Amino acid sequence: MNKPRRLSIRRAAVLGAGVMGAQIAALLAAARIEVLLYDLPADADDSRAIARGAIGGLARLEPAPLASPELAAAIEAADYEHDLSRLADCELVIEAIAERLDLKEALYRRIEPALAPTAILVSNTSGLSLAALAAALPPARRARFCGVHFFNPPRYMTLVELIATEHSDAALLDALETWLVSQLGKGVVRALDTPNFLANRIGVFSLLAVMHHGAACGLGFDEVDALTGPLIGRPKSASYRTADVVGLDTLVHVIDTLRATLPDDPWRALFQTPDWLAALVARGALGQKTRLGIYRKQGRTIEVLDPASGDYRPAAGQVDAGIIALLRQAAPERFAALRASEHPQARFLWAIFRDVFHYCAVQLEHIADNARDVDLALRWGFGWTQGPFEIWQAAGWAAVTAAIEADIAAGRTLCAAPLPAWVHTPGRDGVHHAGGSWSARTQRERPRSTLPVYARQLFPDRVLGEAAADIGETLLEQPGVRLWRLPRLDAGIGIVSLQSKMHAIGEEVLDGVLAALEVAEAELDGLVIWHEAPFAVGANLKQVAEACAAGEFARLAALADKFQRTTQALRYARVPSVAAVQGLALGGGCELLMHCTQRVLALESYIGLVEFGVGLIPAGGGCTRLAVQAAERAAATATPEEVFAFVQPAFMQVAQGRVANSALDAVRMGYAQPGDIVAFNPHERLYLALKAARALSENGYRPPLPVRAIPVAGITGIANIEMVLTNLQLGGQISAHDYRVAKAAASALCGGELDPGSRVDEAWLLALERCLFLELVQTAETQARIRHMLETGKPLRN
Repeated sequence: MNKPRRLSIRRAAVLGAGVMGAQIAALLAAARIEVLLYDLPADADDSRAIARGAIGGLARLEPAPLASPELAAAIEAADYEHDLSRLADCELVIEAIAERLDLKEALYRRIEPALAPTAILVSNTSGLSLAALAAALPPARRARFCGVHFFNPPRYMTLVELIATEHSDAALLDALETWLVSQLGKGVVRALDTPNFLANRIGVFSLLAVMHHGAACGLGFDEVDALTGPLIGRPKSASYRTADVVGLDTLVHVIDTLRATLPDDPWRALFQTPDWLAALVARGALGQKTRLGIYRKQGRTIEVLDPASGDYRPAAGQVDAGIIALLRQAAPERFAALRASEHPQARFLWAIFRDVFHYCAVQLEHIADNARDVDLALRWGFGWTQGPFEIWQAAGWAAVTAAIEADIAAGRTLCAAPLPAWVHTPGRDGVHHAGGSWSARTQRERPRSTLPVYARQLFPDRVLGEAAADIGETLLEQPGVRLWRLPRLDAGIGIVSLQSKMHAIGEEVLDGVLAALEVAEAELDGLVIWHEAPFAVGANLKQVAEACAAGEFARLAALADKFQRTTQALRYARVPSVAAVQGLALGGGCELLMHCTQRVLALESYIGLVEFGVGLIPAGGGCTRLAVQAAERAAATATPEEVFAFVQPAFMQVAQGRVANSALDAVRMGYAQPGDIVAFNPHERLYLALKAARALSENGYRPPLPVRAIPVAGITGIANIEMVLTNLQLGGQISAHDYRVAKAAASALCGGELDPGSRVDEAWLLALERCLFLELVQTAETQARIRHMLETGKPLRN
């Protein structure tokens, strides 16, 4: 395929300041795009009040749409009456108004004359006909119009459905897909212009099947949610909680759209709004946005609707222990057992899987180019760990096919439509193979897209049965670490991957990193630390707890020393190191990345020094790095010796265990640096990190010189913090041990009991933080906090 035209968006407009439109604007702002957010004019005093209110409301939404609070300033309020001419400066215009064809058509007629001829106009419709929308545009505009359907919340949901019309310019679609994938970090599926497109078509069908079979099997809504969450590879919100999050009115609209626009669908009888759901919507109980829906919260009690009585009862859905045991079996045995069981929970689970398999097989040619698109759409858009075709293939294609056909013949399925002929192809063991995924439309396997942007994804999301990833050439392997390289990309850059559980940093990981650094300095040009998320959840608390229980405090002293030697070795290595980060990077994980030469951070990276929660302070060089950074910032002022103003915010972060909300937030907090790379698509991290390490090496990398004269806040800084701590303790807001831990953090960050402005070296600061750490770890209160965290996953206040 020819290389697509490069698409660069600097200024965009979002039409519609509802919750979805405002959140799309927030996502664009994170990508450093100036955004005009439009809505209808309000009163004469402030015609832009609706859009302005939506921008202000972003800070109150959870999960946070803004990757960093200051990004709200990149979004400007606008209205159609006074600001229409400003659309001429926008390269991309995203329409995100209410799902009504007449309203969208009227808006297009209003804005089209103001658009630049080269502007791209896209609709965020969740299911309306793109062909019908395109018909409302002048012929000259139609080539630069298509559907771009974001899933809610757009910052966090991977899926974007890209929907073409017959007029859409093919090269533009390729460029737009490339931009969405790399610049916004999305997983793009080319959806067909059919009602509700791909993910919602299958996802809503699945939810309706759950509702139908749950009622048929006599299961309560909370029992259904207990069954249809993580136990079967779906999100914690499961089914009915997901409906509340999406909005019950939105769900009803989607069901109505299916019924109105799919008169020939063999399953059309299922496309009905249940009476209880219609009643909730009629009374304004729309789910999470109204704080009342299928579930409600009464004080601390979560209650669930009982559709028989129309009233609420405490939610207490439980899964039978035998069903849990059954679900732990391998897929073929699991599905055979579900079908054979007479337990209502098992009958329910078999039925919902069977009918989704049946629907996907029959509709594949009508709703998607290939089976891979179906599976990725459900994974990216609905949070399934496997898509429906992957689940069917894993369970044994032939056996499940025979079971579905037997149920069709017995009248147990939701529809009597036969499975399509391709399902029975001799020797078929599934739809995904090394050569591609089955396309019912073309009757052949479809390989992956060859757009160049996908070459940046060295380890993309793969479906079951697809060709295995290149695992590279191993250079060194130890219990905690593998050092390897990818010769096809760059044989001179080593890749360190942690192999511990949740990538916790214990002694074996430290030994492995030190060994990898030795190899790198002798044989390689650079080093990248990369593995799948999380980056690292922190130090191995289990090892710390075991040493405490055995009274082996000398072992803990040696472990703290080794941690510091490892981070210092990273910082001062003769070759550059690049941390490729995604997900949690807490405590020791944060310290590890802080000492690398550079960082490539997925936007969704949550970084912080959280040791305070277990009664400790950062002692892997974290306090030292923050103290050095405070001194560097003070050096840029007129009073370089007065570092306390820069130490204080660092102290607050450590004492409160604050975690960055995103990679951009991590830069603001000092855990990453302004020159670091933020990757919106996490699958590009390794590619970008290898390129960054190579660039550093090619540019003649030299490690930094040790800092030998660091001004510290000293005893005055500690005293300033102690005054605040004393007031907090007297007010009952912190305990005596909180005070002790916080003072230790203050001492480490202020350089100890020295005169303010005294100059120390890094060795002094490292020894100080290590000494303070060892004092704390020997206290009964800190040991209790560590045990409690290991047992419950929650901090203990003692």
